[in-house]
Amino acid sequence: MATKKSPFSADASFGMGYQIGAPQGSPQAPAPGAAQPAPPGRPGSGAPAAMASMGAGGAAPLDAADLVFDVTEADFEARVLEASLDVPVLLDCWAPWCGPCRSLGPVLEKVVTSLGGRVLLAKINTDEAPNISAALRIRSIPLVVLFIGGRPVDQFVGALPEGQVRQFLDKHLAKMAPPGSPVDELRKAAAESADPAEAEQILEEVLHVDPQHAQTLMDLAERRIGRGEFDAATRFLDRVKAEERGDRDAALRKRIELAKNRPAGNAAEFGARIAANGKDFEARFGLAALLAYEGDFNGAFDQLLEVVLRDKGEQRERARAQLVEWFAVCPDVDAVSRGRRYLGMYLN
Repeated sequence: MATKKSPFSADASFGMGYQIGAPQGSPQAPAPGAAQPAPPGRPGSGAPAAMASMGAGGAAPLDAADLVFDVTEADFEARVLEASLDVPVLLDCWAPWCGPCRSLGPVLEKVVTSLGGRVLLAKINTDEAPNISAALRIRSIPLVVLFIGGRPVDQFVGALPEGQVRQFLDKHLAKMAPPGSPVDELRKAAAESADPAEAEQILEEVLHVDPQHAQTLMDLAERRIGRGEFDAATRFLDRVKAEERGDRDAALRKRIELAKNRPAGNAAEFGARIAANGKDFEARFGLAALLAYEGDFNGAFDQLLEVVLRDKGEQRERARAQLVEWFAVCPDVDAVSRGRRYLGMYLN
């Protein structure tokens, strides 16, 4: 078993390096906490009882209460740290006054429930857990932290759409998944291939097994978008059954629309205008549009975040709305998480 650390120790800190509390103030300084007895499950584990009863094939059915549950400072060590020694635990850090938290919560529950026990969702109210908030050094919420093997391994900030939450989890679950169906194994091999041509050939093999496999068709569409082959990408997306399209299909179609319509203007001229006047918001919007068209979403986000920071009127709202639209389109989860984090900071 991996060595455990108290969630209140300095070594356990993970986050942006700050504390969090309700808007009225910050939490008190952290105090040492004691581990609590583990709930029913395997001896010494915080995993739900249903997880302990699963066989090697992991086929036992799980109730929603086993997959999604609230935690407090009293049972955090058992139900998050210890439980993550058996199965990944996603920690949703929220508060009642946080609007984006209310939007993200149902998305996390839907994704975790659909995975059927491959990951658990623990929800902690940061207003009632100042020691955990301080140990994680949270600056803004919603913050979602993934624990594997008794420690935090990744995080994101903000209310990501369903497709990006799945992408965030997939990159970790793919590394630890047991052998699955031939389709799953082929998709995994394609994702791990360093040769784009070989990866696409593998994905084409999936379609020989299942010609309408939705995620594979979207995988191929995304690769075509990356090469600028937008018509081919659209043809792959059109083959996905309507009831299986969801957020990922919508985001890919928006990326195609964005990439096929080059905005007017010259990036160098916009840059010169901004250098001369940092409040030339039209130049910032123009440069952001060009950067997004070229796939540089980090650069595009930075231009719009400058507008949010510098303006207090209608230009700020215009920039905020554009950022939210592009967050749903950007394929880079880390860029979106960073953009949402700074947007939240600048708006507060």
